[in-house]
Amino acid sequence: MKNTIQLLSLLVLTLILNLSCKSQIENTAMVQKKSFGKLSDGSEVFVYTLKNKNGAKVDISNYGAVIVKIIVPDKDGVYKDVVLGYDSVQDYEKCKSYFGAAVGRYGNRIKKGFFKLDGKEYQLTINDGENHLHGGKHGINKKLWTVTEYDTTKNGEKITLKHFSADGEEGYPGNVEINITYILTNDNELVIDYSATTDKNTILNPTNHSYFNLTGDLTKTILDHELMIDANQFTPVDDKLIPLGDFMDVANTPFDFRTPKKIGKDIEMNNEQLKFGKGYDHNWVLNKHQEKIFKCASLYDPSSGRLMEIFTDQPGLQFYSGNFLDGSITGKSGIKYQYRTGLCLETQHFPDSPNNPQFPTVRLNAGEIYTHTAIYKFSVK
Repeated sequence: MKNTIQLLSLLVLTLILNLSCKSQIENTAMVQKKSFGKLSDGSEVFVYTLKNKNGAKVDISNYGAVIVKIIVPDKDGVYKDVVLGYDSVQDYEKCKSYFGAAVGRYGNRIKKGFFKLDGKEYQLTINDGENHLHGGKHGINKKLWTVTEYDTTKNGEKITLKHFSADGEEGYPGNVEINITYILTNDNELVIDYSATTDKNTILNPTNHSYFNLTGDLTKTILDHELMIDANQFTPVDDKLIPLGDFMDVANTPFDFRTPKKIGKDIEMNNEQLKFGKGYDHNWVLNKHQEKIFKCASLYDPSSGRLMEIFTDQPGLQFYSGNFLDGSITGKSGIKYQYRTGLCLETQHFPDSPNNPQFPTVRLNAGEIYTHTAIYKFSVK
C-alpha cells in the first residue's frame, strides 16, 4: 500500500512538472503571443509583444523578424506607436519597402550584385535596377523565422529568432545560421543583438529597416525632427546610390549633422548628392567605431518631446529620409504613407564593401562568429 501511494505521488509530481514545463514553453514568462494571420502558402504567423515596467511595448513578428510596433510615451505620458508598418502579415508579405524588417544577408547595395571572394566570382540576385539590394528578391525579410526563446528577464523582456540560409540562396556562398535577439529593457531601450555562423567563407551585413516617426502621428512628415550623427565623413554615391569608394567631409555640406539640426533644413539644397538620393539616402562613417558599443546618433521630435538615441558597434549608419514614400502604400489604420513621413537609421557596414577593400571588411570566415549590436533608447526631454 505504501509503495502504491509513493508511486501515485511520483506520477502526480511528474505530471505537474511536465505541465509546468509545457506552460513555460508555450507562454514563457508572460510574453504575449498572438496570431498575425497566414501567409499565401498557409503558414501561420505570430506577433510577440515585449513589455517593460514603464508601459513601453514592442511587437515582433516571426515573419521577416519584423518590428511591427514600438509604443513609447511622449512628454505628456501619452503612448503611441512610432514606426511605420502594417496591420496584417499579408501586407508585409507583399511589402517592397522593408518596413521594420531584418534585411540581408547583405543590408544595403552591392554594385551589379557582383563580388569576388578568395578568387571566386559570385553573382547575386539583381533587384534594384542593375544592383543588388538588401539580400535580393527573397532575402531574410521574406522568410519565416523560428522563435527559439521568448522570456522575461530581470531588466525587461526578450525574444530570439533563428533563420537558416542555405548555400547559394540569392547567390551567396555558405550555409549561414542567423540569430537575432530583441530585448526591451526597463530603461526603454530596444536592444538588437545579431549573431551568425557559416560553414564557408562568405560576406554578411544584416541590419534592421524600421521607419521611425517620433511624433506618433504617421500622417506627419519627419522634416522637423532634429537629427545628430556623430560622423565627420560620409561615403558619396553615384546616381545609382553605389559608393564611389572614397570619403567626403561633411563640413560645409548638407550632410553635416554633427550638431543636431532639423532634417528639413538643408534637404532641398542644390547638391548633387542630395539629387542622387532624392534627399538623404547615404552612409555616414561613424567617428567612434572601435568595435565597441558607442553612441552614434540621436533623433528628437520637439512636438512630442520624444528622444531616440542610437548606440552600435558598427562602422556605418545609413540615414534614409523616406524619399520614395509617395502615398501609394496603405499602412496601419488605413493611413497612406506620404512623402517623408518616416525615416530609417540603419546600423551597418558600408554599402558595396565587398568591392571596396579600403572599407571595413564584411567577410565572415567559416567557423567564425559574426556579432552586431544596435540599441535604440527612447526617452523624453
